[in-house]
Amino acid sequence: NGAMKVAQRLENYASSLAITGLGANTSSTFSRYKVCDRWGVDAEGTTSGRYTLSQDSSAPSGFANSLKFACTTADTSIGSGELLVLHQILEGQDVQHFAKGTSSAKEYAVSFYVKGNASATYVVELFDADNSRHVCKTFSVTTDWTRVEMIFPADTTGAFNDDNGESLRLQIFLHAGSNYTSGTLPSTWASKTNANRAVGGDSFFDSTSRTFFITGVQIEVGSQVSDFQHEPFLTTIEKCQRYYTRLTTYNTYAFIGVGYIHSSTGGTVMFRLPTRMRTEPDFGYAGSWRLVGPNADDLTSINAVYSNRLSPTLEAVDSSGHGESNGNAMMIGGSNDADAYIEFTAEL
Repeated sequence: NGAMKVAQRLENYASSLAITGLGANTSSTFSRYKVCDRWGVDAEGTTSGRYTLSQDSSAPSGFANSLKFACTTADTSIGSGELLVLHQILEGQDVQHFAKGTSSAKEYAVSFYVKGNASATYVVELFDADNSRHVCKTFSVTTDWTRVEMIFPADTTGAFNDDNGESLRLQIFLHAGSNYTSGTLPSTWASKTNANRAVGGDSFFDSTSRTFFITGVQIEVGSQVSDFQHEPFLTTIEKCQRYYTRLTTYNTYAFIGVGYIHSSTGGTVMFRLPTRMRTEPDFGYAGSWRLVGPNADDLTSINAVYSNRLSPTLEAVDSSGHGESNGNAMMIGGSNDADAYIEFTAEL
């Protein structure tokens, strides 16, 4: 989703989302990922800074979307432990071609397009989560769309795990306190030192007019940056649905699943998800739902029971009693609620 085309969560938020405080708490993938799929925001510390995050139509030639940060409350008194980071996390099995930790280790070519309301400097970090190693570079933002091109060195120390867990993070530091800026920026791979991670970067919260736009993000093997690899929307959204899938009613009485009544207070629905998820997903839902058989009742809650990463089973519970006979077929859908949704998340 380097071109910021997919934003499944915005089906519930319109086009933008106001963030309270610094932003997402890193303890929850439900709160870390907000707008464009696969792009998370992590924060630490406490600040009076506020911002909105949105999928924006401003973009360089050849692109239609960008991810936009817009500061709404400035904070020029930066606490030592404050941090605001935009990131994407990659699975170990998807980065084996960098041959990290071997004598044949390859370089990393990173590129993206950025712009802002004024000139600023921020920091890109590649972070090896398997071996707690990192390398960083600064980049400049102007009021025009510009392409940033960076070549990061190879690392012959510490191989990426070959699994579906977190291995490589591409991180952009937009705001950081002295705990992250008081050292020396590591231009070659080194053991992670927090004081070195965001040295030389400006603060996104330095002005209420501050903006930051980004799109066309790409990471490649080797010492040469190539043109952004555009792909069909269907390809992009299927990749994103490995980590997050949202089932939405879209209108007030749309139905999204079929199952059967198994007791006087509930029924079961099986869903076939669009693609195999990274791992057994977490489950959430919002809005009003109902199960429908010969008699219709609104649900009071929905519980999830998972059989595997592709076909989760939902227990639809109506604690007041639905009046249906056991074994009857049922459907589950929105109860006069166009904003109702069910979501499955297997984010890193």
